[in-house]
Amino acid sequence: MKNKMELYETLNRINNKGYKAYKDIEGVYDFGQFTLFIDHVQSDPFAPPSRVRVRVSMKESGFEGKLFSTKERKIAFEDYISRKIYGEILKLPKLKGTGNSGVIFIDCGGQEILERTSVKIDNDFVEARISIGLPAFGRKINSKSAERIFFEFLPILVKRALTYENYDKKEAEKWVKLYEDQEYIRKILLDIGLIAFIKDGSILPRESGISDKPLKKGKVIPFISPESLRVEIELPNNGKITGMGIKKGVTLIVGGGYHGKTTLLKALERGVYNHIPGDGREFVITVKDAVKIRAEDGRRVEKVDISPFIANLPDGQDTKRFSTENASGSTSQAANIMEAVEIGTSLLLLDEDTCATNFMIRDARMQKLVAKEKEPITPFIDRVRQIYEEMGISTILVMGGSGDYFDVADCVIKMQDYRPYDVTEEARKIAFQLKTDRRVERAEGPITVTPRVIMKEGLELRGKEKIKSRDVDTLQYGGEFIELDYVEQLVDRSQTSAVGEIIRYAVKKYVDGKRTLKEIVEMVFEDIEKYGLDIISPFYGKHPGN
Repeated sequence: MKNKMELYETLNRINNKGYKAYKDIEGVYDFGQFTLFIDHVQSDPFAPPSRVRVRVSMKESGFEGKLFSTKERKIAFEDYISRKIYGEILKLPKLKGTGNSGVIFIDCGGQEILERTSVKIDNDFVEARISIGLPAFGRKINSKSAERIFFEFLPILVKRALTYENYDKKEAEKWVKLYEDQEYIRKILLDIGLIAFIKDGSILPRESGISDKPLKKGKVIPFISPESLRVEIELPNNGKITGMGIKKGVTLIVGGGYHGKTTLLKALERGVYNHIPGDGREFVITVKDAVKIRAEDGRRVEKVDISPFIANLPDGQDTKRFSTENASGSTSQAANIMEAVEIGTSLLLLDEDTCATNFMIRDARMQKLVAKEKEPITPFIDRVRQIYEEMGISTILVMGGSGDYFDVADCVIKMQDYRPYDVTEEARKIAFQLKTDRRVERAEGPITVTPRVIMKEGLELRGKEKIKSRDVDTLQYGGEFIELDYVEQLVDRSQTSAVGEIIRYAVKKYVDGKRTLKEIVEMVFEDIEKYGLDIISPFYGKHPGN
């Protein structure tokens, strides 16, 4: 380990030299109160910023062990520290220069609390993984500004954000305890017969279509459960809460347009994640493996068995090993469902607005006009109960246009003026009184899932070795771009980065032409559980900060 003055001397020596001379500062430096790791120096001012770690001993930081004593608390507290550092970075003076000069960044979250690699804490130390744009004018090193970053800004960040005496201790403890309570509910949901829970008083609507923050202006109506669906849960930290419990089975969300159906479903989609205090959806909790299903015209499908929904295609096209470069609405939705079933979901979430109509329903009149033997699609209405009764997979479905689904629903929730009402009995009476003469069209026999074996050559990087998220919805994988616009439960660009790194890690370690997709995914997640999220990163042991 080098002394911090060696860094100072090196910076002075390379001042005004070509940018590549910054490589000379890579290494580990003792700053007394903290240790500085300069793991990777960028190649030029416009390249992705340099990767730096700041490590503070637990004796220096003073953080209380109870804040990270369990995995759940550790995830929450690391998230809290990341946000604290980010907030302090925003207060620092801005340095001028070329490209990314003077940029200081740490990966931190939005409304969700996610397991991250930006901060690591254990009984020995706390470590922040930070990105720094090393300053330059043109392609020449600006050492004076770099000195300010290392010798002025980083000590400020350590004092303000990595030293517990400068924390709001009640807020930090509240953050950790809230996350712990959220995880507690998610773990017990299935045991108490539920697939989702929405606390009374939750604020579901968002600020706008491009903002995930809670709506605060105008008429904000808190969520209140119908009495018939209200359940009570005793939390480890925050005592008893009440709210609407959605039971296992088939649940319809109905109601007029703009009355809150989709808002409720979107809250349930994001309920697979825990949310920060003040989000409004802190206690909107969904089983962790819930999957949002939609039609995805144009997606690629690779050897998926969609025969439970689509069979007897013209020209004898195989639907037991269905592949296409350009799926239709119905075939893509069938593939999305069967992929979710293959990987082991316990809950499907659907909104009629983003589903293929011909996949969801064929009414009695259409059945008479187009004979079943001429229609390859078995509509979802004729499989949804079978999926639950034989496979234990529940469904929550927003449906405002077809009352035929009353026949297959266990529970019907009507959203009216943004409030939920239990109209299950009323829907059953209507279904009994108004017969549709619609015939069930599914074939006899169980739904079979054909596990797929991953071939290594199909996932090898071609051309560029780069794996990078371009945004939440685009992943560069080598020379190809994977579009994830319709994977609607992705919420963070760093998640997309993790998807890419999981593929790379899986190909290197587990893809052998024999193991199935599900087996490989489970093995990767066992490694993450055992070694931490860092394990999937090519910067493992150094700076996997995003």
